[in-house]
Order: sequence, then structure tokens, then C-alpha cells
Amino acid sequence: MSRTSSLPVAVGTVTSYAFWGDDGKALAAFYASALGWQVTQEYPDENGVPTAFLVTDGTTTYVFYTAKDFKAPNWPEDELPFHLDLAFDDIETAEQRLLDLGATKPAHQPGGEHWTVLKDPSGQPFCISAARAPQDA
Repeated sequence: MSRTSSLPVAVGTVTSYAFWGDDGKALAAFYASALGWQVTQEYPDENGVPTAFLVTDGTTTYVFYTAKDFKAPNWPEDELPFHLDLAFDDIETAEQRLLDLGATKPAHQPGGEHWTVLKDPSGQPFCISAARAPQDA
């Protein structure tokens, strides 16, 4: 059921994507290295301890938080509320590089030839696939 309103429509934009892990700094470093981006800022908690770390390419920003009570999902048993899909020009080289950076490859691989599931150092699944050619408009 939709509700109507006489208020003007507010147009929003996504400014960043936030992820929690047991070590936000390590997670930020992992994804920055994986994507060839930079960790650009750190934000402290109320005690002055850095707990939030920004990773960006200048157009897209990810924020990685240290969460004291973080528990990685027990995937594939647990459903995931979201995950990242990353594309690379050379998928075999990318997979090996990600594994060298600390990712792991679970036995369960539902993507067949289309994608590969890896887990980041915090234990959260993400997918990698070959970069697609741009579609004609």
C-alpha cells in the first residue's frame, strides 16, 4: 500500500557504503589493496581510538568500522543482507592476489562459471567475476 503526500519528493544520493568487521583498519587495507584504491581518512571513536576508515577512488567511498562484537556470517547457512561484487579484467590473477592479501575461498561455490565467492579477512563473503564489456546504449 502506498501513501501519498503533498510534500515535494526528496532526491537523495548514496555517499558511501559502510561495513563492519572485527578490525576496520585491516579490512580497509584489504579492500584498498584489492581495488587499487587508497585509505584516505580515519575517524576516532569517543575515546580517540581510530575505528572508522575510508577507502575511495574519488567517486565511490567505502567506510570500514571496527565493531567489538562483530561476528562474521556463517555463510552459506546464514542469509546475507548484502555483499560486494567485484569485477576484474584478469580474474585468475585477481583471485590469486586476493588470496595472497588474506581472502579465503570457501568450498561452496554457487556461481559456476559466472562468479567465484571469496571471504574477506573478517569472514564476510564477496564475489569476484570477469569485467564485462560496456553495453551499447
